[in-house]
Amino acid sequence: MKNIILDVDTGIDDALAIAYAVNSPELNILGITTTFGNTSVPEATRNTLQLLQVLGADDIPVFPGVEKTFAGEEPADKATWIHGENGIGEAKLPSAEKQAGDMIAHDFIISAVHEHPNDILILTTANQGNLARAIEKDPEIVNLVEDVILMGGAVTVPGNITPYAEANIYHDAEAAQYTFQSGIPMTLVGLDVTLKTLLRRSVLDEWKEKDTLLSRSLAHMCDFYMDAYAKENPKLNGCPLHDPLTVGVAIDPAFVKTKTMTVHVKTEGAAKGQTVGEENSNGNIKVCLDVDSDRFVSHFLDRVVS
Repeated sequence: MKNIILDVDTGIDDALAIAYAVNSPELNILGITTTFGNTSVPEATRNTLQLLQVLGADDIPVFPGVEKTFAGEEPADKATWIHGENGIGEAKLPSAEKQAGDMIAHDFIISAVHEHPNDILILTTANQGNLARAIEKDPEIVNLVEDVILMGGAVTVPGNITPYAEANIYHDAEAAQYTFQSGIPMTLVGLDVTLKTLLRRSVLDEWKEKDTLLSRSLAHMCDFYMDAYAKENPKLNGCPLHDPLTVGVAIDPAFVKTKTMTVHVKTEGAAKGQTVGEENSNGNIKVCLDVDSDRFVSHFLDRVVS
């Protein structure tokens, strides 16, 4: 069983990733840290606590991060057009009975890494602010983490928030540049592969028929998400599984093919957030460039509402 931390900005695809991880016996979730991006830190924290309760996994502790970029600036506007005002497509989940932990997110990351040296994966499906603060405060953790598997970047394809940048990297480009250059081992699960995955709209009918609180809630979220994608691409008839692929790679790295690179993040100008990769056998970042999409999607569907 692999010890993991999930680092999220719980919007819709984060919710799918959390459900997939909770329902995967290969993974031992030590805790979940929250940040801004799809929504605010308080909303991401609330959504995470509520979802864990629905999943029957509210024993997993949740730790909120800082509501500022690594450079100390106010975050950009949240992504309401694709995730809704509440971050989860206006789905209504029961209020959580448990509260978030008192520890700040980056302190929890440091603590967990030292408790599980060389036996911990950090899965981040949000901006890199929590991880950057953890490394800044305790640089030793760079050598104690087995891997950081992150949904972020677009090395060989255009961005999705600007022509250059993928949203998670764009939301805190300085944090991403800091973590990428820290030397911590990373697997970059970017738009290069996530756009090759597809959750089809027909699946949502099956989830609705299953008629559990979880399956109904995820179907409601994904209806909203797919409608947003349809405005950009009416022929898509579904949505990419961005964040869940990060969980998939933690379970089975063979879902993807990678090349080792050094990756730099542009932090200013029109190309802010762009991830520039250069093949380098001594690099610390494995960039995912291809995915066994059918096998991954089948695995995800077998788990997510089970």
